[in-house]
Amino acid sequence: MTSAAEQRAPAGVPAAGSGQPAAVNGARRAVPPVPAVWPGAPTPLGARFRVGPDGVAGTNFALWAAGAEAVRVCLFDEGGRETQIPLTELTHEIWHGFVPGVMPGQRYGYRVDGRWDPWTGARWNPAKLLLDPYARAVDGEFGLPPEVYGHVRDWPDQSVADTVRDERDSAPHVPKGVVVHDDDDWSDDRRPKTPWADSVIYELHVRGFTKLHPGIPEELRGTYAGLAHPAAIDHLVGLGVTAVELLPVHQFAHEDHLLRRGLRNYWGYNSIGYFAPHAAYAASGTTGQQVGEFKRMVRALHAAGIEVILDVVYNHTAEAGELGPTLSLKGIDNRGYYRLQDDARRYADYTGCGNTLHVVRPQVLRLITDSLRYWVTEMGVDGFRFDLAAALARSMHDVDMLSPFLAVIAQDPVLRRVKLIAEPWDIGSGGYQVGAFPPLWTEWNDRYRNAVRDFWRHALPDVREMGYRLSGSSDLYAWGGRRPYASVNFVTAHDGFTLRDLVSYESKRNEANGENNRDGTDDNRSWNCGAEGETDDADVRALRRRQLRNLLTTLLLSTGVPMLVAGDELGRTQRGNNNAYCQDNEISWLDWSLLEQPGWRALYDLTSRLIALRHRHPVLRRRAFFSGRAQTADGLRDLAWFTARGAEMTEGDWYAPAATLGMYLSGRDIPGRDERGAPVVDDSFLAVLHAGEGPTGFVLPGPPWAQRYEVVVDTSAEEQDRAPGTVHRAGARITVPARTVLLLRVS
Repeated sequence: MTSAAEQRAPAGVPAAGSGQPAAVNGARRAVPPVPAVWPGAPTPLGARFRVGPDGVAGTNFALWAAGAEAVRVCLFDEGGRETQIPLTELTHEIWHGFVPGVMPGQRYGYRVDGRWDPWTGARWNPAKLLLDPYARAVDGEFGLPPEVYGHVRDWPDQSVADTVRDERDSAPHVPKGVVVHDDDDWSDDRRPKTPWADSVIYELHVRGFTKLHPGIPEELRGTYAGLAHPAAIDHLVGLGVTAVELLPVHQFAHEDHLLRRGLRNYWGYNSIGYFAPHAAYAASGTTGQQVGEFKRMVRALHAAGIEVILDVVYNHTAEAGELGPTLSLKGIDNRGYYRLQDDARRYADYTGCGNTLHVVRPQVLRLITDSLRYWVTEMGVDGFRFDLAAALARSMHDVDMLSPFLAVIAQDPVLRRVKLIAEPWDIGSGGYQVGAFPPLWTEWNDRYRNAVRDFWRHALPDVREMGYRLSGSSDLYAWGGRRPYASVNFVTAHDGFTLRDLVSYESKRNEANGENNRDGTDDNRSWNCGAEGETDDADVRALRRRQLRNLLTTLLLSTGVPMLVAGDELGRTQRGNNNAYCQDNEISWLDWSLLEQPGWRALYDLTSRLIALRHRHPVLRRRAFFSGRAQTADGLRDLAWFTARGAEMTEGDWYAPAATLGMYLSGRDIPGRDERGAPVVDDSFLAVLHAGEGPTGFVLPGPPWAQRYEVVVDTSAEEQDRAPGTVHRAGARITVPARTVLLLRVS
């Protein structure tokens, strides 16, 4: 009896590494003559067009593949004919060679020979064409037919299927890398370089933001060029945001379980090419044109004063676990790139996606940092948000804030200067690390999200948590030189309910995802305001809009860096779907017609007004934590908290149930100086947040806090231009309507 490892695919399929011409649909095709290959250089990695010896133009190919026995670069012409060129030079585990005459636009891939021994983690299979990890453009889209799997996917005994090597050629079924020539020095670009404390982040999806925009030409919708269009940029500028945080734009693949259900990965958290802009978002072409189109988008955003932050997924790849496809790293050096279990057939999975990159290994760390530097220096981006960043901070097993990844970032002269945002958790043991990342980093603060949602649905047992979150989360970040802007405050993100759905649904509606509503979180901390889903009840609809105003106002008045999600300012709905990762359709795309509806237009106007208020007043975007202590003889403090009685809160008040909270922000005691060295002085404000279901009285604090109070924002009003301007004397007892935020300027 033969072992599973000795078993092979059905007869008639050419043996991997046989050297015979590949058979496609049963017919052999001629292999063109092999061109000359010169030794070339081991650096830089990837395919780099340059002028070689004697002024001959060509491309240098360099691939790290430590355990491989042979590497061939495979060139493809327009008809799909393949030319295989052996790379015979090996320097420091890098296979390399210079091929004269290979010009920009050339499509290519690799075949890598080596042992097939899954029990030790060795999964080399030269029948599989592999994407260059350093490919800077990708032509074609990943489908997942059986031929792209390194093992026989439909082997009768699935318990050992991953150990049976599949000998079929995958080249006709996979995208190819593209040689790109890049001589752009960015000398004409001016980065906005917005300080962290002044930033307002807007999370958006390139395709979803532009797909239905009526002001963008139809041929540009859903693309980088569409986002660069004046109609798109005008909305961002009008809103007042300082940075867009783009959902993943690295080349990604669709998962098999989605393709089988007729769906696609919309969000893009399934990367396979860390240097290539996702080709499907390009209007100009996919044989290198996507690179220039992406750069023009960045330039256009920079010219409008808007930074570009990329959401990046370096924790795992689209190759999944042992039953996943062989697309790139798995076939180059599986043991070198991925974390494996003690049983090396299996992958360590801290991501929930089947695999985890082994960032402790130097070559993997190099791949990631080379990619990051490339996007900064050659593609012009201004920062990164790291998906499941705790997985990158793991040493051998545990999350380690002294890990190689964090250490390298901290000392890198390029990367330590850009914006770095951690999603500070993964799904592994000890993976929740909110507040633990080192001072260079900011973090998505989900404790802010939870507290604000709970306060406005009146579900907090007391107001202690809310006090910390409104004032910059000093309990999490006031250590090691960290500042309030270490907290990226958000109420919603791409993952979960939209803001409108947060006040319209108490249960998720994910049936369209095809998983019987099992996917997506059940911990939404939402409140439907009295009716589930869409309703014609005018009172419920009005209450929902008020709750949206409350949530947005709270977010934009809080100390820290606010992050909005594209469309929340318009009242965008996903119809209750809180996990729309596979909905590349109207469920996810922005409905721009909402701006034509008075109720939703008013929400946009309020949002832009609040952002403008934040930009004008440094007291709302402090660079240092509040002290809470009196700075002058009159006893006025930089931050004070008041009950509805107008009295300063005592320790007992913090522990008591409450629906009302008053927060006084002094503009007289702002630490630091402006660019000319002068003290920073601003207006002072009193914010009153009332989450109760009925109105309440609130006594406005008297001297030394104020003489008078002028209403600046009143979320009980649908149209904000009617609310501001009312003046109250200090000591007056005012009525705060149910579920309302009042912002009052002190005089």
